[in-house]
Amino acid sequence: MLRKCGDCQLCCKLLPMKRDAAEDRRVELIVEGLVANGIPPQAFGLGAQGMVDDFDKLAGERCPHQRHHKGCNVYDRRPFGCRMWNCRWLVNDDTNDLPRPDRSHLVIDLVPDFVRLRNNETGEVTSIPCVQVWIDPKFPDAHRDPRFRAYAERRAKEGVWCLMRGSPTDGFALVAPCVSEDREWHEVEGVVGPYWKVGEIPDDFETPAEQKPEFLG
Repeated sequence: MLRKCGDCQLCCKLLPMKRDAAEDRRVELIVEGLVANGIPPQAFGLGAQGMVDDFDKLAGERCPHQRHHKGCNVYDRRPFGCRMWNCRWLVNDDTNDLPRPDRSHLVIDLVPDFVRLRNNETGEVTSIPCVQVWIDPKFPDAHRDPRFRAYAERRAKEGVWCLMRGSPTDGFALVAPCVSEDREWHEVEGVVGPYWKVGEIPDDFETPAEQKPEFLG
């Protein structure tokens, strides 16, 4: 069941936006894909008169169209990037036990990413899918909430790690006990590449013993 944002506007602050030089063509391709799958573009408000272009905004920077406790000042004309993005809490993707993002101080992104594990002996690289989670910089320890840790553990059991982002280029991989050799939580720094690109786990990170021949050696 789709939830409602209410007063939450945390995504409008935490997530970056970048003006795309090929935006018009990108919109056309996505609209074509929607139509091909039987989804009318009107469902996303695409083609709205006077739709605001995507613009450059840094992660952690308030959107200029954001209004305190009132939401988006240009919602009916909001940019394409805003229309197509969503958070996992809002669509209730196994987030029943998590507070609303403005209360948890975490925005769980629907856009996936990957980290890579490199085998020290063979050089073989294996990609690990990740859920991207944006952390409110005012609450850097928000990821330690037991409710979120339970969520991260559930994802890890499915083979999906959590990639914690403070910005498009800074963050860490949150490695759950079920995939760490010592069965403890680990925050692996230095693995976050640019948003929408791949990060890499350092060579000396240890996965469970049974995975070592495949991943790290």
